[in-house]
Amino acid sequence: MNRYKFSVIIEKDEDGYYAFVPELKGCYSQGSSYEEVYERIQDAIRLYVKDQIA
Repeated sequence: MNRYKFSVIIEKDEDGYYAFVPELKGCYSQGSSYEEVYERIQDAIRLYVKDQIA
């Protein structure tokens, strides 16, 4: 399996946390905690890359 590195930006706002990947247009996620949004953005990246390769 190939490995890729992407920048992940995580910001806190009044509703929780928001994460996005600048290199992958439209790849973002939200969560109520830092840990939750980090896990969710990893899943979003995997799905995004898998969709682009297929």
